[in-house]
Amino acid sequence: MILMKYMYFAKFAKNTQSQYEVEFPDFTPAVATYGDNLQEALHMAHDALEGYLLVAEDSHDAVPAPKNAEEISVTPHVLLIPIEVDTTLAREREENKLVKKTLTIPAYLNTLGKERGVNFSATLTTALKEKLER
Repeated sequence: MILMKYMYFAKFAKNTQSQYEVEFPDFTPAVATYGDNLQEALHMAHDALEGYLLVAEDSHDAVPAPKNAEEISVTPHVLLIPIEVDTTLAREREENKLVKKTLTIPAYLNTLGKERGVNFSATLTTALKEKLER
């Protein structure tokens, strides 16, 4: 199994319903998606590309080298946006394997947390997900 980081360009075009349709020129028509707004379309583009690449790796399918931006033709109202995928990170996220971490916090927070029954691991996990995930 090959685990790596990828970057492919996606075309984002607004349709008549004001949704953003997304296609990847390197994978057309295999990888395409849409979103009701640009933020959702970006999320969906990442998700679609990640899923495609994970399956390709698992199936030992050849993955094309990404085209340069200059090689991709776009019309004036189409956005060309690079989408990055790290399949190693995606697999780790799916496995949800736990690791032990030692940390230092202020004594008063430790006292208050114990008094209120705070699960420190769950709280740290939630805070890190909010800070680090899209």
